[in-house]
Amino acid sequence: MNVFLADTLHLLLRHIRTTIRIPIWIAVTLIQPVIWLTLYGQLFRRVVEIPGFAAGSYIQFLTPGIVIMTALFGSAWSGMGIIEDLTDGVMDRLLATPVNRGALITARVLHAGLTVLVQSLLILGFGFLLGARISGGVPGFFVILILASLLGCGFSALSNGLALVTRREETLIAIINFFGLPLTFLSTAFMAANLMPGWIRSFARGNPVNWAVDAARGAMLGQDWDGVLWRMLFLLAFALVSIALATQAFRAYRRSA
Repeated sequence: MNVFLADTLHLLLRHIRTTIRIPIWIAVTLIQPVIWLTLYGQLFRRVVEIPGFAAGSYIQFLTPGIVIMTALFGSAWSGMGIIEDLTDGVMDRLLATPVNRGALITARVLHAGLTVLVQSLLILGFGFLLGARISGGVPGFFVILILASLLGCGFSALSNGLALVTRREETLIAIINFFGLPLTFLSTAFMAANLMPGWIRSFARGNPVNWAVDAARGAMLGQDWDGVLWRMLFLLAFALVSIALATQAFRAYRRSA
């Protein structure tokens, strides 16, 4: 266990250093969610006037949705790093060392979760400046961060697993683009559930993105804490299953390498 933790920490620091060396990526990653929050907040701000929307401020409604959407898209690209390591031969060199095999996937998942955490802090802070308030107080604030990180870890693990299976950037990009936006729009990130078509509401019940959005919104408003807890447990299960699938994909890669 000590070896696993030490190797995970060393690999995590490697991924962090790699990220820091790409300042343009950091700038885009941090600024883009702010642009989304500003543009969507202004574009759809009058939808709260629709009867049945049940929200007084669209920024209040939108902020947790942008937090979760950013977590989804930020973590879904995590697999690109593995493909780069496969292409450059870095993965084969790592496998030739005594590094703990589980740490290779765990470090990438933790890196994605840490990135999501930083993005979420920025979005919540900017949302506050625009008028969004966390009625759930300090517990609500930390719950939102935990929810975003759990979703980020889950989709990061799936992305890494797909990268190990496909081993091609084009294939991974196509899969991410195919599923990313639909998962976002098949949730309550931008629209109240009672104004959605019935088939979308049905799909949203099994959508991890929707679990995270609903739970984050409940934590922000300080309402339905039982529902928040249940959805958090669902997201934890989703993250664990995703990590298990990524681990199996890694084992399959090692057998075929």
